[in-house]
Amino acid sequence: MPAGIVETAQAKVNLALHVLGRRDDGYHQLDSAVAFAGAGDLITVSPRAGEGVSLSVSGHFAAAVPTGPDNLICKAYSVLAQHVALPAVAVHLEKNLPVASGIGGGSADAAAALRAYLRLADAPLPADVMTTVALALGADVPVCLHQKACRMEGVGELLSPLPRLPAPAIVLVNPGVPCETAAVFKALGLQKGQAHRDAMDVQKPETWRNDLTEPATAAQPKIAGVLDALAREKGLVASRMSGSGATCFGLAETLADAERVAASLRADHPDWWVSASLLS
Repeated sequence: MPAGIVETAQAKVNLALHVLGRRDDGYHQLDSAVAFAGAGDLITVSPRAGEGVSLSVSGHFAAAVPTGPDNLICKAYSVLAQHVALPAVAVHLEKNLPVASGIGGGSADAAAALRAYLRLADAPLPADVMTTVALALGADVPVCLHQKACRMEGVGELLSPLPRLPAPAIVLVNPGVPCETAAVFKALGLQKGQAHRDAMDVQKPETWRNDLTEPATAAQPKIAGVLDALAREKGLVASRMSGSGATCFGLAETLADAERVAASLRADHPDWWVSASLLS
């Protein structure tokens, strides 16, 4: 059995997030283009004596992370243990991504933990079983388990290849305020069975949008300031909010362009979290 397994939980970016409506069961029907940035958390999973899972946290955003059984990393262990025999493990999370920020931090951590648990136990599971396990943890966990650019439909369970990325590099910007996903969807105000807007055209990135921008900005007005700052920067081909906010992004044709924009934003807004990287 290996001494420890390390997995990266990359930031999930909704390059587009079209809300098609709300289903009769209360879930929102989505159509989204998803990609992954280079920024991410680090998960280290090691075998230990005893039973179950323990969790420790370090990193810039560690203070905002609960370490009890409600953490998705711990829940992932419990759900997966229903399908495969797992050793007792100690998990360490290096929390580099802001919390409740629209870039799938908790979901990415859960997905990275699932990958690590399976590697440690040397017990691969069929893809359909893994999708079931991932969905039990949250709508974004399946795509984070995949961790490749794709189109995400349904409530998050339907994944298909994304023909191309609109640009290869990205700047992520978070103004330091949390946005709770459930509250933002509630503020969107859709009733059960209500249709909303049209689906995404994957061949026309210039028509992509994020339907949660307005309710998220109403909850956290600082989002508008981030979007305005990105719009003023030269060298970006598009800018938008990711997920339910408050992280926003700008797309660039080169990593050098993204890093230049990131440096400019850090200089003007030293209290913002800013990261430049390539997309995958």
